[in-house]
Amino acid sequence: MAPTEIQTAYSGPHHKSVAALFGDDSDSQPLWFKKDAFGEPNFDTEAYISDLRRFVPFDTLRAELRSHQAVLKHELVELINRDYTDFVNLSTKLVDVDGAVLRMRMPLNELRGKLLTVRESVSGSLASLQDGLKRRAEASASREILELLLDTSHVVSKVEKLLVELQSMPEDDTHISDEPGKSDFQRDAKLGDEHVEHGANLEESRSRLLERIASEMNRLKFYVARAQDLPFIQNMERRIQNADFSLNASLRRSFEGGLERRDGSVIDHCLRAYAAIDNISGAEEAFRSAVVAPFVQQIIPTSPEKRVVGGNSDQLSEVLKEIETRIQTDCKFLLDISAAANSGLHVFDFLSNSILKEVHSAIQKGKPGAFSPGKPAEFLANYKASLKFLNFLEGYCQSQAAVEKFRSQSAYFEFMKQWNLGVYYTLRLQEIAGALDIAVTTTVTTPAQGVVNYDEDGSLGLALHPSSVLWDCLQRCWQEDVFIKAVSDKFLKLTLQLLSRYSTWLSAGLVARRAGNTEKPAGGNFALVATPEDFILVGHDVKLLAQKIKGPHLQHVEAALTPSAPEVFALVKQSIFQAADLLLELVPALTDVLTEALADKCAEALKQAKGITATFRMTNKPLPTRHSPYVSSILQPLKAFLEGERIIYLAQDAQEELLGTVVEKITTRYNDQARDIINTARKTESTLQRFRQGAARQRGGGADTSENSISDTDKICAQLFLDVQEYGRRLSALGISAADLPVYVSLWQCVATVDRQNDIRF
Repeated sequence: MAPTEIQTAYSGPHHKSVAALFGDDSDSQPLWFKKDAFGEPNFDTEAYISDLRRFVPFDTLRAELRSHQAVLKHELVELINRDYTDFVNLSTKLVDVDGAVLRMRMPLNELRGKLLTVRESVSGSLASLQDGLKRRAEASASREILELLLDTSHVVSKVEKLLVELQSMPEDDTHISDEPGKSDFQRDAKLGDEHVEHGANLEESRSRLLERIASEMNRLKFYVARAQDLPFIQNMERRIQNADFSLNASLRRSFEGGLERRDGSVIDHCLRAYAAIDNISGAEEAFRSAVVAPFVQQIIPTSPEKRVVGGNSDQLSEVLKEIETRIQTDCKFLLDISAAANSGLHVFDFLSNSILKEVHSAIQKGKPGAFSPGKPAEFLANYKASLKFLNFLEGYCQSQAAVEKFRSQSAYFEFMKQWNLGVYYTLRLQEIAGALDIAVTTTVTTPAQGVVNYDEDGSLGLALHPSSVLWDCLQRCWQEDVFIKAVSDKFLKLTLQLLSRYSTWLSAGLVARRAGNTEKPAGGNFALVATPEDFILVGHDVKLLAQKIKGPHLQHVEAALTPSAPEVFALVKQSIFQAADLLLELVPALTDVLTEALADKCAEALKQAKGITATFRMTNKPLPTRHSPYVSSILQPLKAFLEGERIIYLAQDAQEELLGTVVEKITTRYNDQARDIINTARKTESTLQRFRQGAARQRGGGADTSENSISDTDKICAQLFLDVQEYGRRLSALGISAADLPVYVSLWQCVATVDRQNDIRF
């Protein structure tokens, strides 16, 4: 095809329209169309179209792609037309290509053959070298095993030879004392100095030899661990076991002899030997059986025939003190040796694995009831004695790390596990909480008349029996003969539960009092039978309890928890304060019940005021001239209350507040009743007046207005006015200014005549 034809084929109307619409300049394309993306190696058609279709319509995208295709075709045509001559001559220049290929292939084949030959030679050399290295490694491993076996055999022989040498050393038993009354760990003072020195040197030489044998045995165990599966080692196992047994037996005899003579040099060599063969428990057990067990069993006999008949065999305080004394005399020297700085003997724990384990075992066998919480007092005494004993043992620890190590031992854990503090707390809970529960469920809650309790400082004490029991229970929770710091959280919980139980008892009583429940539910019956004077005592006790809880009781708790972290005590203080504040929230309700009770007693006399209507209705009685008798009885209960012997439990400001509240309640009831009487009288009089007028009209005459110029309602109002005046005088006698009481002013204006409405005079 000629260039003109090619150009014509790709220069149709569509290309012209595209060129006219978009142009050949890439800048005329939309910003979202990136033609460079088509040349990326990881170009994905579907992903490209999916991304564009989110904000470009499909038709627009298709039109743009077709336009770009037309542009590319146009550029291809221009490229072909530009280099058309070279494109046509390309086929004419490819002459004798096969011959050129053959000429190039021959040297390449020769080169390939040479490379294959070299490769085979190198591969053979490499295989030979690898085989040699493998045989060399096998020979080296075999040599190492052989050397290991030879060293093992040599060490076994050496250990056996040293053991024979050890057994051939002369025994020296002259250090043992046969005199009665002498301790097993004291030397015989009658032995000659030379003989003693000879025996000491002999035992030191023996301990040095044992330390050497132990080091060789340690090396032997290392060899055996590396080749324990080999038949040679398995055949030597019996010899190794015999040597190990003989070494441990000799080492124990030497160690016990050093303990018996308190020979520090011998003990040091023996302990190093034990550490070398990793037999820490052997040394601890030897010390336990040779030194600790004899004096512990002497203090705590384990056989029934050696126990004291008729004595209190479960007490631990005295026996643990005796054990502490014997530890200081018989064990301190070894503990100092093992705890010496830079001694390398810190791996031994004689405190827990020798002393504590033996003491624990002796108590279990000789005093099995010491761990029983069935008798809380004895249990607590034994528990505290054991804690003191543990603190005594921890005193031999040289650092905090040593203390933590001592407490992490299994012997320490097993000893502490014997003390069942959960059962002990449960028994104390039943004892303390049960006492309060009995106190709040009894019907007798108030003290006898004339009985006043005083505290040590001379101030008024708690008046109610349940309140006194509550205070005793709170104190008992933190007393030294009850409290255990390990379960302090439970005793704090019990304290809060006691306060909650007391508050619930008071709340139930108040609810029952307000509801007038005659069934007298448990915990609330006190309020139904209580007098107003009793509620004075309840309010006094609530305030005093809150004061005591936030003061002396909190100090008592702080002393029991000392030492403790400040943030911990801050939380304890916050919880106790919240419980005391919840108790104080009952005071307003108690005051309301007290004032209502007094108002109810005073209001009983007001019921007689209803008789005024019957006195003057339909009678010819003249206007009253003096007050009614009931007025004298209205404030009598309140006056008797203020003059009673229990008013001392109420502060002066509280008395004044109570007086004002009760007077206001009584006067309010008086006002309501007076208004009701007057309104009823006026309605009755109005009805009677209409009836009379109707009867007069039926008779044909007018109503007679001359008779009864003073109506019955006026007489009733006059009587009520005299009563209110007297009531005001009675208020003044109590120190209350009636004219300053809005409710009394309302009562005065209700019963007074028009000219006396604002003239309040008695």
